[in-house]
Amino acid sequence: DGKVMNASLLDYRMPTTLDLPMIDPVVVEVFNPGHPFGVRGVGESPLVPPLAAMANALYDATGVRMRELPMSPTAVKKALDDAKT
Repeated sequence: DGKVMNASLLDYRMPTTLDLPMIDPVVVEVFNPGHPFGVRGVGESPLVPPLAAMANALYDATGVRMRELPMSPTAVKKALDDAKT
């Protein structure tokens, strides 16, 4: 109902695996013609959202859009310097 139920983050109950529903994995073996061994990746998808979130955070903080990886301190400084000119 929109009411805060925890007095602080110290009282916040972190979800655990016991709070998740059971997952029944289904393996679908379909040859991938774009890979030399015909395999497909299954664990790479969590890599994309954090990078986009970091790029958006940099944009919000600096006003400079980073469109290339790595977003190292050197690359950020260069982008900031380029934006000034």
